[in-house]
Amino acid sequence: MTTTDLEKLKFPIGKFEKPASLTKEILDSFINDIETFPQRLDQEVSHLDRQQLDTPYRPGGWSIRQVVHHCADSHMNSITRFKLALTEDKPGIKPYFEDRWAELPDSRIAIEPSLQLLQGLHLRWTALLKSLTEEELAKSFIHPEHGKEFRLDENIGVYAWHCNHHLAHITGLKKQKGWK
Repeated sequence: MTTTDLEKLKFPIGKFEKPASLTKEILDSFINDIETFPQRLDQEVSHLDRQQLDTPYRPGGWSIRQVVHHCADSHMNSITRFKLALTEDKPGIKPYFEDRWAELPDSRIAIEPSLQLLQGLHLRWTALLKSLTEEELAKSFIHPEHGKEFRLDENIGVYAWHCNHHLAHITGLKKQKGWK
């Protein structure tokens, strides 16, 4: 497998690119991607068997099961970061080792708890996102790993991309394997 092939498997929709201008229409589209993610994910994974769920989407990559649990972990962290930014002045957030979290025992259990968690979490998250004013969208948090501020409006785009990125890992593997 070439480096280019591996990069395409790692980033099937490319890396996140911040739009030059975050218009209301673009933000609404991002929020829609976040809002519909749990249903789109459920449609792709709920019927897969144990062997399929434990198949990595690329060599050295996570299994579908780990991807589902990772999305729950990541999105829980994200809503916390949003709430911190909305209630504090440019808070520093706590990064986490997502690769280590994906190896913990709870990443080997059935996917249903994470699918349920994502459903409820995304309902709350999108209710929050849809309520944000322009002033609130401009609020930010500091990410110590990157050493910079992240505005909430930009982070909405990052997480819309994150949803679609991991969904593409799953749909790409299913297509490659001929799974329905």
